Amino acid sequence: MAFFSDPGQWLPFTFAGLMGLSILIYVVMDGFDLGVGILFPFASDDEKDRMIASIGPFWDANETWLVLAIGLLLVAFPAAHGTILTALYLPVAIMLVGLILRGVAFEFRAKAPLTQKKHWNTAFFVGSLMTGLSQGFMLGIYIMGLQYTAATVLFALMTAICLALGYAFIGATWLIIKTEQALQAKAIAWAKAGLGGVVGGMAAVSLASPIVSPRIFEKWFAFPNIIWMAPLPLLSLALLIALWVGLRRLPDPDDKKAWLPFAATTALFALAFGGLAYSFYPYVVPEQLTIYEAASAPEALMIILVGTLFVLPMILGYTYLSYRVFGGKATALRYY
Repeated sequence: MAFFSDPGQWLPFTFAGLMGLSILIYVVMDGFDLGVGILFPFASDDEKDRMIASIGPFWDANETWLVLAIGLLLVAFPAAHGTILTALYLPVAIMLVGLILRGVAFEFRAKAPLTQKKHWNTAFFVGSLMTGLSQGFMLGIYIMGLQYTAATVLFALMTAICLALGYAFIGATWLIIKTEQALQAKAIAWAKAGLGGVVGGMAAVSLASPIVSPRIFEKWFAFPNIIWMAPLPLLSLALLIALWVGLRRLPDPDDKKAWLPFAATTALFALAFGGLAYSFYPYVVPEQLTIYEAASAPEALMIILVGTLFVLPMILGYTYLSYRVFGGKATALRYY
């Protein structure tokens, strides 16, 4: 009860939870449309139009969650915001260039002459890949405590590749839902090929985190924590097996199971994110700043919380509405 009676305790915890939720939703939702862009080189011109149609109503709104997460970091944990973005300045800049390139290419490919369309398709792929790789690099450096050494940069490069493959995988599972016939068959093949990258990325992050920090090692492997936390890796393993089996049973004749790979991947990402959150709590800057040390004054957090209670339902409502209205299979792309 003392925790809830002290705003200096529950407010930073609440904002850390909101920020984590925003990041998770962003990774899943913008992850699939980044993944669709990363898969562009493997599709024909007509298939690229159908792939764009599958993310067209959603991709711009998906990035709102990234803006919300960074905004919450800035206003709720300003000390951490400065430390993290200073350490990650270059990959953040690369990510922003990638996002801008994606946005410009998305619009221009629809209006450019046919002879130039292939260049904008390439730009869309490059922007998607830049964004995925830079986010993976940031994740790796964050896990390594925001330190730059040969070993940490090598690890960050590995996580960059694995996260990009993870985005491609969830993008493929999204296309399984939204497409039909030949393109859906291709998406199933892409998902089968990308599952290994998801496994490798999760294994690398899971092994590196406790090695880097004795505190994290203690949280996972000390008794009785190892018993309480055992369901998380076991559930992750079960989901990976279910994905491997499920993908081999697609496509099914009535297409009723097309949503299962995407749902399982979303659950897998949520479990992985939950494991990371548990590992690093209460630190917002690994081994340097806790959420309580980095938080703004309780009075400021209370004002921000009131604003968040208005903004967050609007974002959730708009997201739900867009996915409800534009549900079903992606149709042929037309511009009027």
